[in-house]
Amino acid sequence: MPLKHIAVVAAGLSQPSSTRLLADRLAEATVRSLAEHGDQVEVTVVELRDLAHDITDNLLTGFPSPELDAAITAVTSADGVIAVTPVFSASYSGLFKSFFDVIDKDSLSGTPVLIGATAGTARHSMVLDFALRPLFSYLRAVVAPLGVFAASEDWGSGDETTTTLPDRVARAGAQFADLVSGHSTARDDAFDGVVPFEEQLRRLSADS
Repeated sequence: MPLKHIAVVAAGLSQPSSTRLLADRLAEATVRSLAEHGDQVEVTVVELRDLAHDITDNLLTGFPSPELDAAITAVTSADGVIAVTPVFSASYSGLFKSFFDVIDKDSLSGTPVLIGATAGTARHSMVLDFALRPLFSYLRAVVAPLGVFAASEDWGSGDETTTTLPDRVARAGAQFADLVSGHSTARDDAFDGVVPFEEQLRRLSADS
């Protein structure tokens, strides 16, 4: 069975965090859907709260700590990224943005990304389309069509007349899994069949 690597980036600041909870729910839905595709899944969770000082130091010095470097590698080498942020001042958090600022702007090119956000009120729901989607489009990631926003009232909503949070999470996970299942990190290996110039010279020398 193919092994898919999923990186989950959670930018919640509190413990426990509704942002981490949403990220976990999205990861669980994705794993279930990928299993239906016949894929095995390895999930790595990156808690930005634990890397806040390292991210700041990297912005100031240009050098990541070993812990931050490991987190960046996990995200940039993944077959898919789930990125969830709390909403501050009608946008993603500064910590969330700073983490993606220290990642090379080309490193997520072609990578499927599932976006999510949490806030106290549904008034911030447009943050998915007005902040998160443009950010990952700039990074040339493939943003899943359906993102998930969760307001405080969504966690306890059982209103059968509306689409519940678990329903939206399941649908988003399924759409994202479709993208991930067809994705390959071989995007970085476009020149695998090309013989290096040094090797060509060596062969020519051996034949002469």
